[in-house]
Amino acid sequence: MTDESDFERERGNGNSDAPADPRVAGVPSAVADSEFALLLTHDVDRPYKTVQSAYHAVARRDPRQLLDLLPGNNPWWQFEELMALEESLGVRSAFYFLREKHLLERPPSDWLDPFYWVEHLGRYEIETPEMYDLLARLDEGGWEVGLHGSYDSYDDPHRLRMEKTTLEAALGDDVVGGRQHHLNRGPETWDHHREIGLHYDASPGSSETVGFDHGYLPLRPFGDEFVVFPLTVMECALPDPGEDFERAWRECESLLAEAADNGAVMSALWHPRLFTETDFPGYRRLYRKLVERALEMGAWVGPPRDYYESMAHPGEEVVGGEGVTDEGVAGESDESENRRRADLRRRQADDNKVKTGPNTESTG
Repeated sequence: MTDESDFERERGNGNSDAPADPRVAGVPSAVADSEFALLLTHDVDRPYKTVQSAYHAVARRDPRQLLDLLPGNNPWWQFEELMALEESLGVRSAFYFLREKHLLERPPSDWLDPFYWVEHLGRYEIETPEMYDLLARLDEGGWEVGLHGSYDSYDDPHRLRMEKTTLEAALGDDVVGGRQHHLNRGPETWDHHREIGLHYDASPGSSETVGFDHGYLPLRPFGDEFVVFPLTVMECALPDPGEDFERAWRECESLLAEAADNGAVMSALWHPRLFTETDFPGYRRLYRKLVERALEMGAWVGPPRDYYESMAHPGEEVVGGEGVTDEGVAGESDESENRRRADLRRRQADDNKVKTGPNTESTG
């Protein structure tokens, strides 16, 4: 559990630097009448099932898995089904697209590391007709397309900028935010995000535990328009719904109740391939039930981009004509600001639950 003092400033609990308007702290007028908010996100890590078919055939003693290797078969391409599900519920979500390095782009010392082989075998190219068509349909349908920074990009602003530029060129529109692959963050990751024009990050969280470790509202680490949406629940951190659906649902229901009790901004991550019922039974049903229950409870449900755009940001005029500024931060001395920035960088790195190793999100 993150120490409460670590993010006290960003949560705006009693700190003079925090903007006074509650919407700046994360309660925009667009959702003021809602009990809480549920942000829906999907990291597009492995949209193609390839060598995993052979692995599953052996691990599950199911030779039918090998049929997925036949041309035209790709059960992990779940975008149409996912969009139809969300359309039926009247909601939209964010899809974060990844441009992972090819193994030959890595130093030879990485070639013997099984982790990088897993990343390499799961990679895909965004500049293909199939992906161009998918991006266009998502954008035209009101879904958010965001950046899923590659494994090493958290500490490589040039790589991160290239990935953002490539995605925007394929999309034909600007990208507002995203999440780092494996939730990786370093001391200057948020600095890099701001420098390349991203307005939010959705990386802080865990693949092993669920909950509101970073508080109930979005964070403003720099006291400006850059916002951080902590991750409340990743599907792989829940009990396997294929083995014990009711136990997994109880955890989801408890998170929704806590969000409602605290007027929280809750964020959920479901990887698209886990909507493949034959390979990952129960996850599709659990996601639908999570969204349905949130709507029944009066939640605002949608992608982080839409929530971000409805927020009042420092320097913007708010409803009623009152201006909101960030003069608490702007008025600091250079020495004070440097100390604050150094402290933020330390805490950002220390809080990274993944650091340099792979998380437990299923690679299968």
